This record gives sequence, structure tokens and C-alpha cells, in this order.
Amino acid sequence: MDEGGKFQDCNNKADWPFEPMSNTIAEKAKPGLVIHVGDYLYRESACPAGDQGCKGSPHGDNWDSWAADFFTPAATLLQAAPWIMTRGNHEICARGGIGYARLLDPSPATGPQPACVEMMDQYMVTVGGRAFIVLDSSNAPDDCPKTGCDSAPYAAQFAAMKPSAGTWLVTHRPIWGFTNSKDKNSGQRKLGIRNMTLQAALAQWNGRPPQGIDLVLSGHIHLWEALSFADGRSPQFVLGDGSTELAHKITEDLEGQPIGGTTVAAASTKHDFGYTIFEPSQQGKHWDATFYDTAGTANLTCKVEPTKATCK
Repeated sequence: MDEGGKFQDCNNKADWPFEPMSNTIAEKAKPGLVIHVGDYLYRESACPAGDQGCKGSPHGDNWDSWAADFFTPAATLLQAAPWIMTRGNHEICARGGIGYARLLDPSPATGPQPACVEMMDQYMVTVGGRAFIVLDSSNAPDDCPKTGCDSAPYAAQFAAMKPSAGTWLVTHRPIWGFTNSKDKNSGQRKLGIRNMTLQAALAQWNGRPPQGIDLVLSGHIHLWEALSFADGRSPQFVLGDGSTELAHKITEDLEGQPIGGTTVAAASTKHDFGYTIFEPSQQGKHWDATFYDTAGTANLTCKVEPTKATCK
């Protein structure tokens, strides 16, 4: 179920292609590392009577739902490579937090029944000589009330980071991202900006993440976005097109749009299910990020450098 009250047919592999796509990644891409940017549990609500799409589906924060949504469809890919898994807003304590604590939380268990914590401390993982910092932004509000953002807890997390040169930041909610949102007053769609809480948390560093972070990887927005910024801060990739129902397509030109104290220098967006493979260039001076559809066909490639990402 999505937040608009719609019930998606999670058993239809055309509408919910996570399993065939996971198999394609494992068999064709043969990755050395898999990064999941959060949101694992979707079957939160009971299927309405008479709805044939989700009829008989399990629901709730329990093993049957977790197995149906994640562990069964991802089985082949889980065996193919190590994973980095960040926590999504579907796994906050009020939603799927207990399952997350018991099944995916990387911190040591404190007892036979691990408790859900509201916010995990940032931590670093090193794989193949590259450092990845994982930030728990699962509960960071996308918008802020008129009284301002409660950004202090996230500012403290940024302050605690000690990235070496070339570090990638992995966090569910994008620090900088765009949506095609419906205005609550007019009902018309307009360009929206995410995430105001994380942007406010970076205010004391002039809007930039800690020095040493070369790239930000996120999900949350159900689209694919690659964003570069005029002030040369780390590029942002939004990789929220893994299988759940896609958000409304971005129709405006993002170049020149103000966001987070700077403007967008270059942007590419896609409104398709798929996955992204990052590979080092032959010279090792940049990364090539290629977007593939669910069948494994390449559609778009970006040259990713510490200060920009250019796509064609």
C-alpha cells in the first residue's frame, strides 16, 4: 500500500519487478557490492475485500510480509554479493521497525528480541578499499513547519562523520531531490524540493556534506535522478525506481533550479523501473554510472566526478 491509499499488486511482476530485476542483476551484472537505499516492507495494510490484485497477500510487520516483500524476491541477489542496506521510512519504529531491528539492523543485538531505535548513529563501511558512510535519515521530515526544522540531531550526525577522500554517503532520503508534487491548496502539480531537514542540518557547513564525501546515494523519491550543483558540492543520485509504483514524472527543466543554497548545474531524470551500476573508469579517475532497465538493457550513462555528474 502507498501513502495515497492505493493498493499495489505486489504479486504482479510487471507492476512490481523487484524479483526479476534482482535475478537480472545477479546473473548479468555480477556485482561486487549491492547498495540498497531503503524501504523493504510495503505490505503494511490488509488487502481490502474484493481487491483481486493483493488478494491473499500477507501484511504487517512480521516474517511472512518481510519474506514476501524482500527476502524471497531478493534471494538470488542476496547470495551474489555483500550488501550495504540503509534504513528507509518504511522501517521507522511506527511502521516496520521491529522487523528491521531483528532482520537488517547492523548493530549488535542486545537481547533475544532487539528493540527498535528511533535513530541509528551514522557508521562507516569499507569495501574494496572504498569507504561508505551510512546515515539514518528514515525519520527526517521532508518538509518543515513554519517554526523551522528540527535539524540538530542530523547536524550532530554530520559532525560525527570522519570521511576520508573518496567516501560515498548512503542515506535513504536525498539531501537534495525533486518531486512533481500536488499542491494542497490548488490541487495542481508543481516542482517540490526534498529534504529540508537534512539541508538545514548542513547549514553550518554552507550546505555541503563533510569534506571527503564525493557522492550521495539515496532513494525515497520513486524516480531516478542525477543532480550536479553550481557550487561544486558532491553530486546526488536518487535511485528510488527499484520496483514500487513510480512517482509522477518530473516535467520541468531542473537546470538552474535553486536548492539547498545553490542551484542545479546539470540534471538527468528517468521515470522507469531499473537499477544503476557504478564502475570505475579504466584510468580510475572517475566512475561510470549506467542506468539499466529491469531486463538489463543500458539506457543512460553518467560520468561521475567528485564535483559533478554528466549524463548522456
